[in-house]
Amino acid sequence: MNWNVVGFIGFGLIGGSLARALKEQESAPKIIAYNYHTGQTPKGLALALSDHVLDVVTEDMNDLAECDLIFLCAPVLKNIEYLSALKPIIKRDCILTDVGSVKSNIHEAVTELGLSAQFIGGHPMTGSEKTGYENSYAMLLENAYYILTPCAETPADVTDAMYALVQSFGALPIILDCREHDDITAAISHVPHIIAAQLVNLVKDSDDPSEKMRLLAAGGFKDITRIASASPVMWENICLTNTKSIRRFLNRYIEYLKEADLALAEEDSDALYRLFDEAGTYRNAIPNRKSGAIHKVYEIFLDIIDEAGAIATVATLLATNHISIKNIGIIHNREFEEGVLRIEFYEESAAGLAKALLTRYRYTIYER
Repeated sequence: MNWNVVGFIGFGLIGGSLARALKEQESAPKIIAYNYHTGQTPKGLALALSDHVLDVVTEDMNDLAECDLIFLCAPVLKNIEYLSALKPIIKRDCILTDVGSVKSNIHEAVTELGLSAQFIGGHPMTGSEKTGYENSYAMLLENAYYILTPCAETPADVTDAMYALVQSFGALPIILDCREHDDITAAISHVPHIIAAQLVNLVKDSDDPSEKMRLLAAGGFKDITRIASASPVMWENICLTNTKSIRRFLNRYIEYLKEADLALAEEDSDALYRLFDEAGTYRNAIPNRKSGAIHKVYEIFLDIIDEAGAIATVATLLATNHISIKNIGIIHNREFEEGVLRIEFYEESAAGLAKALLTRYRYTIYER
């Protein structure tokens, strides 16, 4: 199937990375982006034009009429709104796809609008702590799972063509039913974010005025609650669009907590051992992939001499070698960590370069 003209509505990190990957194709398509910021061109769209990643930026949605494929890369609820506007504009053989992390609701809207034969849902399970087109790159998709959720009416040749396109990005396509997709993401991503947020709120509300809990909250606590720092707007949107699946798995989790509470009340050593043993065995069998439903942390730990300027020396060494640091700090609670200085990076490659550089300067490096 030929994608001669490809359109985008929403052009941030994911949209930009998809467009860059398309432009690297042997027969690169013409790419059009719809600008919904009337009267002004956002920085990302202007930069994409100067990079020749975009060929056209338009404020007139009718210009998308020539598209063979359109990526909906706006927030989930916005994507649904755009479907109604696109229906009278697009060609009969134009394919619509999205990149949202919730699928059932957009599938329902597609069915109601009679667009099922022209739609196939998509969810590239990748991302970055950095956002916006300026941080996009084609390799963001490489080795990442990319879920495709065709409708019952989606022609087989369209599904095959999208599967091949995803493969051409270096991603790993998986075909799922939209409801199965939402159950999976609820269990492995959406519910964990709620748990992390409420665990942080539990500690916050249980702390005393001197905030001893916050002071000592490091090690395992900070690790398992990292995702609680995610965008509240984005997660409000996700929770309101995948409510049924989230509630189902959240209620199951509550039952598991009740089982743990019962084992504690009865001092049931066998049940407590099984709880940790089964969880540890399963977790250790999870592949250590680059991309997944929850963004991976790229960090190293190292021992440093307790003297003035020790942290500055490390930071300067990394900066002079053009290695960007996302976060750096002393670990005072070392319950689960080796090394006193923790350094977090934006990319896996940066963590690898830092490890090699600091090892060369005879620092003792630890990795989780």
